[in-house]
Amino acid sequence: MDQFSSQIIRNSLFYGSEEMGIALRNSAYSPNIKERMDHSAAIFDSDGNLLAQAEHIPVHLGSLPWGLRNTLNYMKKESLEIEDNSMIVVNNPYIAGTHLNDVTVIRPIFFRGDLIGFSANKAHHSDIGGKVPGSISSDAKSLYEEGLILDPVFLIRRNEFNRDVFSLFSINSRNPYERRGDLKAQIAANLTGEKRVKEIIEKYGVEAFNEANLTAFQYAERMTLSKIKDMKKGSYDAEDYLESPEGKDIKLKVRVAVGDSEIKVNYAGTDKQVLFPLNAVLGVTISGVQFVFRSLLGEDVPVNFGTFKSIKIEAEEGTVLNPVFPAPVSGGNVETSQRNADVLYLAMSKAMPDTVPAAAGGSMNNIMMGGLYKNKTWAFYETIGVGLGGRKGMDGVDGVHSNMTNTMNTPIEEIEKNLPLLVTRYEFRTNSGGEGEYRGGCGIIRAYKVREGSVTVTVLSERGIHRPWGLFGGLPGKPTEVKTVKGGKTKKRGTKGTFELNENDIFEIRTAGGGGYGEPSKRSSSALKSDKNNGFTFRPRNKNK
Repeated sequence: MDQFSSQIIRNSLFYGSEEMGIALRNSAYSPNIKERMDHSAAIFDSDGNLLAQAEHIPVHLGSLPWGLRNTLNYMKKESLEIEDNSMIVVNNPYIAGTHLNDVTVIRPIFFRGDLIGFSANKAHHSDIGGKVPGSISSDAKSLYEEGLILDPVFLIRRNEFNRDVFSLFSINSRNPYERRGDLKAQIAANLTGEKRVKEIIEKYGVEAFNEANLTAFQYAERMTLSKIKDMKKGSYDAEDYLESPEGKDIKLKVRVAVGDSEIKVNYAGTDKQVLFPLNAVLGVTISGVQFVFRSLLGEDVPVNFGTFKSIKIEAEEGTVLNPVFPAPVSGGNVETSQRNADVLYLAMSKAMPDTVPAAAGGSMNNIMMGGLYKNKTWAFYETIGVGLGGRKGMDGVDGVHSNMTNTMNTPIEEIEKNLPLLVTRYEFRTNSGGEGEYRGGCGIIRAYKVREGSVTVTVLSERGIHRPWGLFGGLPGKPTEVKTVKGGKTKKRGTKGTFELNENDIFEIRTAGGGGYGEPSKRSSSALKSDKNNGFTFRPRNKNK
């Protein structure tokens, strides 16, 4: 096959996955998907190997191939045949990866009777049942407390809609109307992917399609190997910490060994799994490794099955990075994944000091709210951005989502139009980034006021104690802070917990700033002038304060 046709096929698959995301977003009902774009999509070959993925959510994308292979193995074990004109739904994290809120829908793609691939997507449903509105609690002791669990099951079979599964799925949510709409949007997304794959095959043929994919795999593998050869060889160790609801540290430890032709990532020394939801299934751990090295390899390396063949991962079973069922995992997907990225970057800063940034804010800052409004139950979920870490030649970006997430914010109008809430503050958290030659980005302040009734609020955040670290003399960013105002009295809250608010009560979160890079004394006069013009008032301070 000529190179032009091969490249056209590869690009067509990529844009097919992007179109899947557009179809999903445009068809979804919930603000979390249609506004925040908390979804991901990808296309695979008949063996479950990644062909193309949209530029969506890293923690979703890395776990989708892992989840697809687990699903295929599950169906084989259960003697369930992969059929044409079907859709499979699964959210069991120990099969699909991530957590229960992330629902995966898979479409087998057949062409003239033969299985040629799969289109699949994963979307975060804002409530999937469980003990708290939004489903992500801070104190669940098992997966059963986190919501409805679905092993792989046919949502559509032989073009017949499985209404029993559909009803079971929606009735277990506090937002059944949203769940029905979002699940149908996921179906539409997969049909879009299937259509694009079939168009390619109808134009070029199955043989050319498979040949182009093999060529793409081999090219990606060669590109990765060439980048590894340029890396500084050696073993690089690092450790970082999560903050448990009990106030104890949870250690993540990694050794990254960079060789001539492969990278080995070993998590020996990482703490055992815990009885609260900061465990991360292996699919999430894999996602973190792939995200970090994807960012370090460079934009010219394409992402497919071949990209990560030279990167080996070892995570002991029974640890927080590879727990055993039914350990709770809702926070592992959103918080432990972030610390995994941090500890990997910290290790690689010793090998690539001019490339690796200081720590970002280190949390997705999960906010879950719910209650009764206009005689209906409701649940709301969003995450709040942070400051990125400074890096050589560049300050950290202010107020964005970092590392393992890639979502938008929820428009204030969307919240105030549909929920008994007012957003009373939404602004950059000035001076929250760590000082350095290149400062850390600022976090965000966001506050909500209850307009009427009572609201259950759950917060699951991080970096309240262990601040985002700086690099090479840069100072750490400010920690996350949470507070409530009830009856005019302000109360400081921890970064994890559930509490009740009533009419006129206020909940506020101040997210962490990124770490600084380089000695603050080396910051240029032009940068200092820009800081002043933008309202920053950095002053020399002790590194430990």
